[in-house]
Amino acid sequence: MDHIRRKLGSIPISVGLRALRAPWTPNVRIAFVRHGSAVAYADEAPAAAAAPEPPGIVLRDYQEECIQSVLDHLKQGHKRLGISLATGAGKTVIFTQLIGRVPPRNGKHDKALILVHRRELVEQAARHCRLAYPDRTVEIEMGNTVATGHGDIIIASVRSLTSKDRIEKFNPAHFKLILVDEAHHIVAPTYRTALAHFDLNEASSNSPVLVGVSATFSRFDGLKLGAAIDHIVYHKDYMDMIDEKWLSNAVFTTVRSRVDLAKVKKDKFGDFAVGSLSEAVNTDKTNDITVRAWLANAEGRKSTLVFCVDLAHTKELTAKFRSLGIDARYITSQTPKDVRDEQLRSFRNLEYPVLLNCGLFTEGTDIPNIDCVLLARPTRSRNLLIQMIGRGLRLFPGKKDCHIIDMVATLETGVISTPTLFGLDPDEILEKTKVKDIKEKKDDEDKNHREQSDSKLPDSYAEDPAQSGDIKLTFTKYDTIYDLINDMKSDRHIRCLSRYAWVRVAEHRYVLSGTAGWLTIEKESERQPEEWTVHHVLQYGSSQETRKYARPRLIASVADFEAAVRAADTFAGAEFEERYISAHQPWRRQPATPPQLERLNKAKIRDGTITAKDITRGQAADIITKLRHGGKKRFAKKIKERQVAADKAREFEDLKRRTEVKVGPLEN
Repeated sequence: MDHIRRKLGSIPISVGLRALRAPWTPNVRIAFVRHGSAVAYADEAPAAAAAPEPPGIVLRDYQEECIQSVLDHLKQGHKRLGISLATGAGKTVIFTQLIGRVPPRNGKHDKALILVHRRELVEQAARHCRLAYPDRTVEIEMGNTVATGHGDIIIASVRSLTSKDRIEKFNPAHFKLILVDEAHHIVAPTYRTALAHFDLNEASSNSPVLVGVSATFSRFDGLKLGAAIDHIVYHKDYMDMIDEKWLSNAVFTTVRSRVDLAKVKKDKFGDFAVGSLSEAVNTDKTNDITVRAWLANAEGRKSTLVFCVDLAHTKELTAKFRSLGIDARYITSQTPKDVRDEQLRSFRNLEYPVLLNCGLFTEGTDIPNIDCVLLARPTRSRNLLIQMIGRGLRLFPGKKDCHIIDMVATLETGVISTPTLFGLDPDEILEKTKVKDIKEKKDDEDKNHREQSDSKLPDSYAEDPAQSGDIKLTFTKYDTIYDLINDMKSDRHIRCLSRYAWVRVAEHRYVLSGTAGWLTIEKESERQPEEWTVHHVLQYGSSQETRKYARPRLIASVADFEAAVRAADTFAGAEFEERYISAHQPWRRQPATPPQLERLNKAKIRDGTITAKDITRGQAADIITKLRHGGKKRFAKKIKERQVAADKAREFEDLKRRTEVKVGPLEN
């Protein structure tokens, strides 16, 4: 990067939106197609699609599969459908094709409505529809732009559509199809109001077809999407798209910023509260580490998109880039539209290397030249992380891959980082690691886990030094039940996903205890496909003598562990008192209470007496939860398994010794 600094010279750091005196001059010239015209790149499918059989448009195999999945479900009578597609999969192509291929309602009504929540998405959808259907009337309902209500295709900002009585001019009976972009927002009140107008708040045979599309088809709260979508009919994720070369390859680097997020407040959805997060992240030291991490890792990258926390963080991190000689500029929600358009035009033309933003470019932004994404904004939301990474995965001429640089903070507070996104240990350090290598690493970890499960050995392990020769068994050595029950490593994974004090009580079972019962997350045996269930057990009575429990009540049944955690957390947040279930309450760091110590010592889980100096109140609560849900039995089982494994090892060693042929005297 020294050649950049020499070229750029002195930089005034107060001009975050203006070019430096010596502008960035890339070696590759890319023509920019101005706003309103079609653009397609050689490595990509065209950006717009047309009617059923338009000249020159060839659908990708998966796009046709997706459309057929929608049409097949319509034939079965389903009306509220979801499509899960990675960013860059061509959602707009599928949208426009569906408009032409979904049959008219009752044989005559052929109108379509596209609902979006941001100006950029409205303009993008309108542009594509006009190209795809030049013989149809395309109207926009947004802000000061008012549709007549008689158009064939309406693209509407959901906020404008539901304000005052603007929606009333659209006769629900005349619409065959309602399309929702970024459909993970579909259960927001404004969307529900719009859907209710078209009789789509509940499944009904007498309604238009609803199709929602999203790259992150889940809610951070875990429970609500079923209120608007009945069936996910198609799914294709980033890994599939990269493998099949529909998306750019990616390499990942994690950089430990050492930001302490322990005291950062959470918002109502469970992610970090923006103001509190900014106070922790937006420091001169952290900003300096971030820029130097970029300098060390982004050599040769032409277009870096940086995600910041808030406006103040965006401005100060931009200033830090510029103070070190990098032509960095920013765009925020406060940036005037003409300035924003000019900055995007310049960035797309590779006229400067670094663009910073906060919350603007997570959705619906098509900047395919991005070849580096710098994640300077920690998050607890898997959806947000996927959205940020996805901005850099579109194909572009001459683009080999996209480098994702993740500034990882402390992990004990439930940060979702690139390792946890791919199912790796949160402590995993990635250094320019390719997606293929991440998959292999994950497959190896899964294989090791299965092998350990098959041999009935614990899934966290250390080599037994007592083993010798060629026979090596690996297992965790717990000298006492106290060591087993107090091993908190097994809780790390779920604590990275949840802010609550979940306790792992068995290999595939987790418990969250409240004052009036508990929640469980449990994998249903070895069912295929995988199924995780969430149950609530209600407790009646407070004393040992009067305490009774209701039968477990099913709260959710989902296909993956993370979705189960989100569903359980949503229920817990509504039904349990926060101060008793949060993993970060001050009381958990206080010394264990006398009743807790009495309970633990009575259980005889360790030789000698446990005192308040040995254990915190939170640790004691977790151990008691493990004891209550089978900890002592689990320890006895592990001891037995360990003995069986040792016996088998000795038997095998004896057999090997007796059958071995070697030069020398035979043993008697």
